[in-house]
Amino acid sequence: MTTRIILASASPFRLAMLRNAGIETEANPSRIDERAVEEAIGDAAISPENLAWILAEAKAEEVSERFPGALVIGSDQTLSLGDEVLHKASDMEEARRRLLKLSGKTHHLNSAVVLARDGKALWGHVSVARMTMRKLDPGFVGRYLSRVGDQVLRSVGVYQIEGEGIQLFDAIEGDHFTIVGMPLLELVAELRRLGAIDG
Repeated sequence: MTTRIILASASPFRLAMLRNAGIETEANPSRIDERAVEEAIGDAAISPENLAWILAEAKAEEVSERFPGALVIGSDQTLSLGDEVLHKASDMEEARRRLLKLSGKTHHLNSAVVLARDGKALWGHVSVARMTMRKLDPGFVGRYLSRVGDQVLRSVGVYQIEGEGIQLFDAIEGDHFTIVGMPLLELVAELRRLGAIDG
């Protein structure tokens, strides 16, 4: 009997990653309000890595409650610049300000993935990538955003390194899959261990 695997996300990038890896997956986005989850955490001293884990876990558990027996993949990324956690930009002006804020600095992408079944988390992992952006000219930022369009608003960093966004960086330390969506190597290993995929 094959295991039904569901991705608790509307991200076309994460779905493509899984399907390209040969994992039969269907997408069913979670209904949780991420900002409400963060507000519930309140002022607790929580690391950006743990925040990514909590959000990924909430997504996986919520969707797994709706699909009994299915193995549900929840994933989330947080972007941290020092102690500050940054969220997806709401519009292109905020995207422009975000890139200028990250310009010339190193930030961290904290990428979490959690597996859940029947409303209970079974496993999770967080990978962190160090992203060093080159010093950006404000004129270049405007031209870059007009070329790539509002698709960058889907990404917490308002860049997509799988495309033209790679031009924004001087150095990247971390796993490619962690940066573009989720720590895929660790996820695939756990799916094999659970017998959910051939291995």
